[in-house]
Amino acid sequence: MKHEISQKQDSSVVAFSGEIDLESSPAAREILLKCFESTSNVIVDLSEVSYIDSSGVASLVEALQAAKKNGSRFSLAAASEPTRRVLELARLDKVFTMYDTVDDGLTA
Repeated sequence: MKHEISQKQDSSVVAFSGEIDLESSPAAREILLKCFESTSNVIVDLSEVSYIDSSGVASLVEALQAAKKNGSRFSLAAASEPTRRVLELARLDKVFTMYDTVDDGLTA
């Protein structure tokens, strides 16, 4: 898993790429939670994620819970087809705020 964090408008955009699995999910969790130290709006770009397992999904859920606790916004954007399928199977597409593109998330 690789990641890149950028500041756009009032948001931190975290772009992950590769696989978010048991090996990389602790790092993904740490990256996401750390973003809330500098902003109250985090958008996760999942367009380049080729695979996500339950531990990766758990990291996203934990970040969502942290956002709710802090009164912050947390959303997912541009989920790749494999990632979208996993989220839909777990019915988490109804739990997360999801946008088709990062720009959609920024303007919302």
